[in-house]
Amino acid sequence: MKNFLKALVIGMLLVGAVSTSSAQLQLTGAGSTFIYVIATKWFDVYHQKTGTQFNYQSIGSGAGIKQVTEGTVDFGATDGPMTDEQLSEAKQKQGTDILHLPAIMGGEAITYNEPAIKGKLRLTPEVIAGIYLGEITMWNDAKIKAANPGMSLPSTSILVVHRSDGSGTSYIFTDYLSKVSTEWEQKVGRGTSVNWPVGLGGKGNEGVSGLVKQTEGSIGYVELAYAVKNNLPYASVQNKAGVFLDPTFETVTAAAAGAAKHMPADLRVSITNADGKNSYPICGFTWFLVPKQIKDKTKAEALVKFLKWAFTDGQKYAKDLLYSPLPKQVVALNEKKIASITYNGKPIK
Repeated sequence: MKNFLKALVIGMLLVGAVSTSSAQLQLTGAGSTFIYVIATKWFDVYHQKTGTQFNYQSIGSGAGIKQVTEGTVDFGATDGPMTDEQLSEAKQKQGTDILHLPAIMGGEAITYNEPAIKGKLRLTPEVIAGIYLGEITMWNDAKIKAANPGMSLPSTSILVVHRSDGSGTSYIFTDYLSKVSTEWEQKVGRGTSVNWPVGLGGKGNEGVSGLVKQTEGSIGYVELAYAVKNNLPYASVQNKAGVFLDPTFETVTAAAAGAAKHMPADLRVSITNADGKNSYPICGFTWFLVPKQIKDKTKAEALVKFLKWAFTDGQKYAKDLLYSPLPKQVVALNEKKIASITYNGKPIK
């Protein structure tokens, strides 16, 4: 009986030790709100499978880049790749390179709240740039009418909504505008944060979609899932080939079709305003930002295992959450990058 009780106590201690160890294994991340919907799903499913916990702050790509640079998180997420200058700064502070690993693809919806508009609104690149430059200010502007023949448009003011925080969603949007509008490129340019000519700022995709939803006459850009979640209409956007398209799995995939063939070695690439009649023009990758050398062995092994899962099995959750899964070619490129991650110079198995 004494031996049985001793074995029982040892067993309970072992179980407690395992549970405590599992509970203590937490990976921290910060950045993109664009990826937040699917990332939350990944973190939940993976936690149930492995016990690994995640603490992810959906605070915008700019803030995510800053935290990765400072080394205050285990990984970041951004929809706008780090610049050469930012990568150099991070390497100087962390003593290692920061890898860009494409995690998912998605389209940005141009969403609006104007009850008087009935039917599907169509927007051209010229109109979108004109609205955000503050040159098109009324819903019944002649240029909007020209893209929507036969549609009754109200003589009401357009209220522009944009991001107030450093944002990869803004990077994709301003990268697109810089490609389709010389005036925008010269006056404003592209970036996670820019000097917006007009409009109100909302924090995160949540903030922009919230402002649009509560403000009649407004227009904003958000990751598609946020427009759908808030029951907001979104426009069909004219692409480079002159075709009006919605952001869908098929149209985002079409935009990224050639990306894998021309991916640079560091995997930083833009797919806005892509060629092809089926390519939606305002879309992009979200990257996980991961240090190439990780000092904590346990975290290094856990993060590598999670990344491998997210880029393979995790992709099956994409379509239901209104994202586009990675092409197989991009997954293969990710796997090569993951293999280069080390713990104190040693490969991670």
